Amino acid sequence: MRKYLVLASIVLGVSALAYATTYLGALGPIGSDTRQLAKLFLMHTYNPEFPELTAMSPEAVTSIVWDFRGVDTLYETVVFYMAIVAALAIYRGVGYSAIRGAGLSVIVRVVTRILIPMNIAIAVSIAAHGYLAPGGGFQAGAALAVISVLLAVVFSASSFGKLGISLARAVILWTAGLLAIAAVVFAPVAFSAVTGVRAFLMQNYVKLDSPFAFAIHIYGQQVSGTPTWFNLAEFLAVSFGFFVIFMLLSLREDVVREQLGESRGH
Repeated sequence: MRKYLVLASIVLGVSALAYATTYLGALGPIGSDTRQLAKLFLMHTYNPEFPELTAMSPEAVTSIVWDFRGVDTLYETVVFYMAIVAALAIYRGVGYSAIRGAGLSVIVRVVTRILIPMNIAIAVSIAAHGYLAPGGGFQAGAALAVISVLLAVVFSASSFGKLGISLARAVILWTAGLLAIAAVVFAPVAFSAVTGVRAFLMQNYVKLDSPFAFAIHIYGQQVSGTPTWFNLAEFLAVSFGFFVIFMLLSLREDVVREQLGESRGH
C-alpha cells in the first residue's frame, strides 16, 4: 500500500508543478503583455530580414544556449566533462573482465531489446532536430545514455564486455565529441587566420562587422549553422560521457575495492 501512496504523491506533485508552470508562471501576470526581453529573443532567433542580428535557428532556446550565450554554455560543458575526468581518475585501474552477473528474467530482456532501438531512434531525432524543436545535444545524450543503465540492470554489468562496450571505447567516443565541439568553436578563428576575413570565436552567422557565416542550408535543407553542429557534437560527448559514469557506477563496491587494491598495490 505504501508504494502506491508514494507513486500517487509523485504523480500529483508532477501534475501540480506542470499546471503551475503552464497556466501560472509561463503566462505571467493576468492581462500582461509579453516581456520586452522575450520579444527581443524571439525577434532575433530567426529573422532572415536582418541576418546580422539573428542566430538563424527557429528554436529560441537552442539559439540562446549555443549562440547568444554560447561561451557560457561552453564553460558549463567543460565543468561537466571535468567531473567525468575526475571519475575516471578515481576508478583508474578498474576493468570489467572479472564482472559476472545473471541479470533479470527473459521477459524483461526481450522487452528491453525492443526498447533499445526505439531509444536510439528517439535520441538521434532529438539531437538532429534540436534547432527546430525543443531538445538538443545534452537532452539527446542523456536519453541515449539510459541504454547503459538498462544494460547494467537488465543484463548485468557483464553485458558491456559481451557487447564489445568498454571504458576505453566510451572514452574515445566521448573525446571525439569534445574535439568536434572544439572544432566548431575555433573554426571561425581558423578561417580568419587563413583568409584574413574578420571572424569571432563561436561565430555562427554574419555580424555587422564580420561577413563570416556557417552554412544555413545544405542541399536545400535548413541546418541553421553552428547550433546543429554543436547539438550533434554534444550528443556524442554527453552520450558516452554518461556511458562512462553509469558503467563505473554499475560496478559492485567489493569488485572496485579488490581491483583498485590490486592495481595500486594495497
